[in-house]
Amino acid sequence: MRAAAVTAMAFGLAGAALVASLVFGDYPIPLSDVGSVLTGGSGSTRRTAHVVLNLRLPRAVGAVALGASFGLSGAIFQRLAGNPLVSPDIVGVDAGAATVAVLLIVVFAADPPTVAVGALLGALAAAAAVYVLAYRRGVTGYRLVLVGIGVTAVLSSVTAYLLTTADLYTGRAATMWLSGSLSGRSWPHIVPVLIALAVLAPLVFRLAHPLRALELGDDLARSLGTRVEFARAGLVAVGAALAAVATAAAGPIAFVALAAPQIAGRLVRGQALVASAACGGALLAVADLAARVVLAPVEVPVGVLTAVCGGPFLAYLLVRANRA
Repeated sequence: MRAAAVTAMAFGLAGAALVASLVFGDYPIPLSDVGSVLTGGSGSTRRTAHVVLNLRLPRAVGAVALGASFGLSGAIFQRLAGNPLVSPDIVGVDAGAATVAVLLIVVFAADPPTVAVGALLGALAAAAAVYVLAYRRGVTGYRLVLVGIGVTAVLSSVTAYLLTTADLYTGRAATMWLSGSLSGRSWPHIVPVLIALAVLAPLVFRLAHPLRALELGDDLARSLGTRVEFARAGLVAVGAALAAVATAAAGPIAFVALAAPQIAGRLVRGQALVASAACGGALLAVADLAARVVLAPVEVPVGVLTAVCGGPFLAYLLVRANRA
């Protein structure tokens, strides 16, 4: 009951932020006009319909979908590793996407769709490399984290080198992508995320039972009939895919995957995958709305805002971990 209530409140907050994103902006639109556009009414102008349906709605829906993907991915990795400080940012997913994306922008001057596909492949390749390098008659959460940190450091250094070799224009474009932003995102960017979430989320819930067994330890999980390495590899693959698709669509948005499961866990007083996804959607939707309207007409990349707010939260988690 508590998990259901928290999930409902989080999705309600995400829905409220979504509606507010459709109303507020450089071109304010009354809520009645927004409702008219969404219901197909004839009382709205063509300009209003264009702003709502083509500019603001895909961005608002994308914020919720990307946040849910990050939150669900972070919950998977934290439960696999048994560590609240683990997220796709740490195990190489973001770093792999960033390196390939910057390579395509700086060296090949690739267009945005190519950059998105390359970032997706880079993220999945980095996650696979971390898993293979961490495998020693099985994969433990501790080794997965250490190898992930090492791979992230190597890939980050390659990304930094590529940025130093870029000219002013391509360097600026690559830096904008690395900052993580939903600005200018349209339905072609968001629909793949929605499809991936619809396909991968049921797989996560299907693998939730082996996840509970893995948290008891490999020996006890095997005695319960769990195929330990198959289940762990499947969960890593699904979690990495969720984070990779989201990162490819909007760039690396920091700390959402780390913070959302922790917020959900404190509200639910336990581990809840659905609540983590809901909190991730609400967190990113609210952050994107704030990034767009708080300093208007200046728009802050949402990845910058989540990093500014997520840094103190990470410090708080570290302090609590040290006390424990």
